[in-house]
Amino acid sequence: MRVKHKSIIVTGSGGGIGEGIARRLAAEGAQVVVNDINRELGEKVVASIIEAGGKAAFFAADVADSAQVKALVAFAVERFGCLDVMINNAGWTHKNQPALDVSEADFDKCYAINVKSIYLATVHATPVFRSQGGGSFINIASTAGVRPRPGLTWYNGSKGVVITTSKSLAAELGPDNIRVNCINPVFNPETGLSAEFAGGPLDEERLSKFRASIPLGRFSTALDVANAALYLASDEASFISGVCIEVDGGRCV
Repeated sequence: MRVKHKSIIVTGSGGGIGEGIARRLAAEGAQVVVNDINRELGEKVVASIIEAGGKAAFFAADVADSAQVKALVAFAVERFGCLDVMINNAGWTHKNQPALDVSEADFDKCYAINVKSIYLATVHATPVFRSQGGGSFINIASTAGVRPRPGLTWYNGSKGVVITTSKSLAAELGPDNIRVNCINPVFNPETGLSAEFAGGPLDEERLSKFRASIPLGRFSTALDVANAALYLASDEASFISGVCIEVDGGRCV
């Protein structure tokens, strides 16, 4: 098992990509803290992991609230004795529309969940990592931060911030044996945000438009992203820091 006994937090793992990551890591021996603001969904994921023979616990927390993120980190340490990896997966997007039509409230929410959450995770998990002699952050960004499309300007910008911040943190925290990496998934129509990304219902016309931009000819799946997270969380990636893995079928080439 590639991450056996590792204590790993996965934010926003009550469904979609986060759920896929939590399940994959648990199957490889990790002790997973499933985090979500939706208790019902999060506890359902935990129950399914335990039923499959894995180890998991749920903790409800808003990733944009400092006290709640601090409590999330403390819970992982208390429950599993340490924290080896923090995967910042929780995300949000405004609707696909002209930049000037996005409300200030939607802008603030986008940056709170996508960017402030990275800040708070770093603030609260880094001291734990330092006390243990190391650790790993994995930030789920997006191909939108590398090859942005019109209509998602402020979302694109938030993911660009995640990418640059991750690289900067990798350089700053490296001497503490703390690794920081990114995963950049391409469009996944099965996530809860897919209709917002697309700007409307996922009819075949919209799906075909997105699919045509991906050289391998299909969308990303939660398992695709989970496999990348598994590698970065494992000891196989012990010398990998400051990288972004595009899980995108060649979209960013």
